Amino acid sequence: MASPETITRVVESCLKENICGVEVLYNEPMAKHCTFKTGGPADCFIRPFGEGFPAFTASLLGAARAKGINIFILGGGANILASDSGIRGIVLDTGGWAGEEEGALRLRSGTSLDDAAMIAAKKGLCGLEFLAGMPGSIGGAVWMNARCYGREIADVLVETEVIDFSVSPAKTSRRPVNRAEFSYKRSPFQGRCEFILSASFKLSPGNTEEILARMDANRRDREEKGHYRFPSAGSVFKNNPDFGKPTGKIIDELGLRGLQIGGAKIADWHGNFIINTGTASAADIRALTEEAAARVKKATGFILEPEILFVGDWEE
Repeated sequence: MASPETITRVVESCLKENICGVEVLYNEPMAKHCTFKTGGPADCFIRPFGEGFPAFTASLLGAARAKGINIFILGGGANILASDSGIRGIVLDTGGWAGEEEGALRLRSGTSLDDAAMIAAKKGLCGLEFLAGMPGSIGGAVWMNARCYGREIADVLVETEVIDFSVSPAKTSRRPVNRAEFSYKRSPFQGRCEFILSASFKLSPGNTEEILARMDANRRDREEKGHYRFPSAGSVFKNNPDFGKPTGKIIDELGLRGLQIGGAKIADWHGNFIINTGTASAADIRALTEEAAARVKKATGFILEPEILFVGDWEE
């Protein structure tokens, strides 16, 4: 495990080589940056911003890898559970790299999904409405191949710009999307040492007012389904078509709504939501996730696959 001094030297060296705005925080609680609103401290939390972001990030990724420093890339914090013990090494926050690039609809990785849908709508382009109201960022959505309302990112994604930090020095390149490499909640980036800088999309022309109306309908639907009532990460488990029904329905039919461990609770209104009632630790949420999966397996034989990612310094 890299010492704080080593991390500091790497960060300072990268800043000397690259002109970039950057916020550096030590022992920063991940609870501030995750939708579960729980999680311990990151050793070093870095948020670069400004046009120097790509060069600084490439330098930091390469230097950290060379020094054996773990780097966790944080998007919107919407699909993760950070350990109570926190995250060792560096958390690299993408929130300072947001907005639209010039030319075709190319969005920076830190762009929020709701903002992404709005940018497209204002241009009279449809195809991203399913993202409206969804927490998270473009980079995270591409990495996870985010899906909702029968649509997924891979349906409209045509090219990505990435930093490959498996090589030294790290290299930036653009590559067309190979649709065959994407599947349900999976993308090729999940097995690569690559940082997603931006993504471009092929969308269809449409009427802006109609697009905005569909976006509003999606936001209302999420609100009515209770997505925003308590801190959560949305669906905890993936759906498996082989089970014959959604995971939430399976959990509902076993009477597990309302099951609680510490401050973590399976939502009273949806079997596939685990919520932080206000005092939940990350350990509470993980224990409840494992308990729900165990009860489903015992009753049905089905093995549930978590959709949320358990990140950081867990005991195992």
